[in-house]
Amino acid sequence: MSQKALDVFRECIPIFEVLRDSHRQNIIVSLCDRGELTVNEIAQQSSLSRPAISHHLKLLRAEGLIKVRQVGTQRFYSVSLQPSISLLKELTKQLEEVGEEREMKDDERSDT
Repeated sequence: MSQKALDVFRECIPIFEVLRDSHRQNIIVSLCDRGELTVNEIAQQSSLSRPAISHHLKLLRAEGLIKVRQVGTQRFYSVSLQPSISLLKELTKQLEEVGEEREMKDDERSDT
């Protein structure tokens, strides 16, 4: 595998790690579906406690997958997926290029 593909893959690992949790997946989908939500609104849709939701939001925010907007004492959370999506698209591009190079080498070997 090319070094560039490996570098991009390693850059994506924190995204994969934070998204492997089903509760965080549910939070992301809820925010995509409903737009901005408070912790209480997210907790109402979940079996998790408010503190547990806050913990998951903190992890998602640390990876740049969500953003927060404060209005008075309320904190409104929303998705911020574009940077992560761009990185995952780059990973896909790199892996496709590696695969195409591998196929061309295989084709050259089978022609000889």
